[in-house]
Amino acid sequence: MTAIATFRPASRRHLLGELGQTAPQRRSLRHFAPNWFAAVMGTGIVANAAATLPLQLPGLRGAATVVWALAALLLVVVSIAWVVHWMRYREQARSHKHHPIMMHFYGAPPMALVTVGGGTLVLGREVIGLDAALTTAWVLWSFGTALGLLTAVAIPYRMFTQHRIEPDAAFGGWLMPVVPPMVSAAMGALLVPYLPEGQSRLTMILLCLAMFGVSLIAALVTTTMIWSRLVHFGVPQSAMVATLWLVLGPLGQSVTAAGLLANAGPSALPELYTEGLTVFSVIFGVLTWGFAMLWLALAAAVTVKTARAGELGFNLTWWGFTFPLGTCITGSSVLYGHTGAEIFAVAAVVLYVGLVGAWAGVAAKTIRGVVIGPLLRPVMP
Repeated sequence: MTAIATFRPASRRHLLGELGQTAPQRRSLRHFAPNWFAAVMGTGIVANAAATLPLQLPGLRGAATVVWALAALLLVVVSIAWVVHWMRYREQARSHKHHPIMMHFYGAPPMALVTVGGGTLVLGREVIGLDAALTTAWVLWSFGTALGLLTAVAIPYRMFTQHRIEPDAAFGGWLMPVVPPMVSAAMGALLVPYLPEGQSRLTMILLCLAMFGVSLIAALVTTTMIWSRLVHFGVPQSAMVATLWLVLGPLGQSVTAAGLLANAGPSALPELYTEGLTVFSVIFGVLTWGFAMLWLALAAAVTVKTARAGELGFNLTWWGFTFPLGTCITGSSVLYGHTGAEIFAVAAVVLYVGLVGAWAGVAAKTIRGVVIGPLLRPVMP
């Protein structure tokens, strides 16, 4: 008979240690977890979003390329750490997939791979050349997409069959396993023009559209549950407030994916479907962008309220302030490109200033937490 794990508040308290609130003991990779890949995502989106901004100031692209290189280096470091963790501390590593919260962060590694792959194609090509950039982008996209589709199936299946979820359990992290296919759809659109004409391009763009649907519908269902949880049980405890921002991820990324797929349409689809896809991308994009701005206002209000109460202690969920916000920037930029409406250009620039500030603050606290803080220390009992 399958064992059922119940998700109760005690599980959330246990998670706080895994996310960073830990006892002052010796650092060790034993306490590494897949949520560390969120740092790669958050750094990579700073570079990718800069490359799409409607306002390109002198030196911006060069700075974005440096940040892309940092994200690529961080991906290598974090990936090595994860491999070492699995080799040396297999039991600890295996326990993450059974944890009712930590298991959702298995969605971070595939998104990190695809994000850096997209940055390699857009920015890295100027450093390593187009051929090397294409090869790297394809490898990262392929591995990231395969892993992302696996998490989109395996994690919900585990929730359905091995955990008894309490009514107040829904939180932004539930979106992590189902968003990777949307990230793959957006980045896959960039690869479509580099495929041979005909069936190869057609198959690729249809695959990306299918992944768009997989992620969009799953994210809509999950977001509804998160909204219901907030209405019936109030805002989450302070250590989980940053996860509210994760809802922006599928919203902004779906706008970005729809726009990029419309851009790729002329190279892969008949004219009729190309025009339809462009119209869809604008109508869907504007509607979804509007809701994303509503959620951004709500998440920001809850975050400010928690901070003013002095309860917003740092942990790795703070990386949720970066990647989701970055997707709203890329979505705004795509909408500006399709509509010419300056409201989207202004929004993209304003949000990007906020993103850079958030990334700088979270990165500084993460470095401090690794060097002198508790991020790689044992969890509290």
